[in-house]
Amino acid sequence: MGDFVRVESGDGIGTIRLERPPMNALNTRVQEELRAAAAEVTADSGIRAVIVYGGEKVFAAGADIKEMAEMSYVAMAERAADLSSALGALARIPKPVVAAITGYALGGGCELALACDWRVVAEDAKLGQPEIKLGIIPGAGGTQRLARLIGPARAKDLIMSGRMVDAQEALRIGLADRVVPADQVYSAAVELVRPYVTGPAQALRAAKLAVDGGLEMDLASGLAWESQLFAALFATDDRREGMEAFVAKRKPDFTGR
Repeated sequence: MGDFVRVESGDGIGTIRLERPPMNALNTRVQEELRAAAAEVTADSGIRAVIVYGGEKVFAAGADIKEMAEMSYVAMAERAADLSSALGALARIPKPVVAAITGYALGGGCELALACDWRVVAEDAKLGQPEIKLGIIPGAGGTQRLARLIGPARAKDLIMSGRMVDAQEALRIGLADRVVPADQVYSAAVELVRPYVTGPAQALRAAKLAVDGGLEMDLASGLAWESQLFAALFATDDRREGMEAFVAKRKPDFTGR
């Protein structure tokens, strides 16, 4: 448990909770605690799905600009890769991960949400990449993950204008997956990932690896990657249980092995 990020778990769901009021600004300490939290939920076999949550008022309103304001090129050149890789650690969690977004998800906060598999967004939330208004660009995956998620033209619109989008626009362009009343964001995130808690953990891991890894490859390489992961699942107990249950016309009892 860190000073600003803690992991809670129950019923197979792990919650990575940001607690740096008032806006959950992602300073260096928070970034490294997020990295540690990602490692913790990855290593805990009792956690089968993950929620990233900033609390009832705000998800994360961006990086800590006061911390960055006096940094030189040399200092940031040394730090930039660590900033990106800290959120990359969230993206590499080999389990289903959903961001539960209230209030604001801006700048680094939006990039944190983009590192998750899905985004449940409050009706009154605002999302965006406003870095251009500071004379910079997103530096923790925003230019890359956003373009892959919503397409390059829409990503350029948000990144180059720095404008915020509301929940309904986010839903329309694919930046949000579900929009719910603010007081239902966390419970909706739980409901989204609950089915995965009793699912075949190794197959879910492979599915995430196949999709995310394939996006970085040409089609032929992606198909070969898919075939490798597909064949590997025939070594799992859950593959055997799933097929036996199908033949017997019963519900499978997956163990995650």
